Amino acid sequence: MKHIDARGLSCPEPVIQARRAASDLSAGDQLEILVDAGAARDNVLRTVSSLGCAAEAAEYEGGFRIVVTKKQR
Repeated sequence: MKHIDARGLSCPEPVIQARRAASDLSAGDQLEILVDAGAARDNVLRTVSSLGCAAEAAEYEGGFRIVVTKKQR
């Protein structure tokens, strides 16, 4: 599983990093993204969804942990 720690980064940087990493995933691969703002969480979820990934977010140590899985085609 790949990991991105985007806590403390201003938008759009978490989205840019998430898009770049999610684009490189193969079917079934997972990516963990940590963000500390609700807006970043929402924007990352929308972005990875548009790239054909499933994603779940949960609160995590003062922020959010997003687990992204590239869907099978």
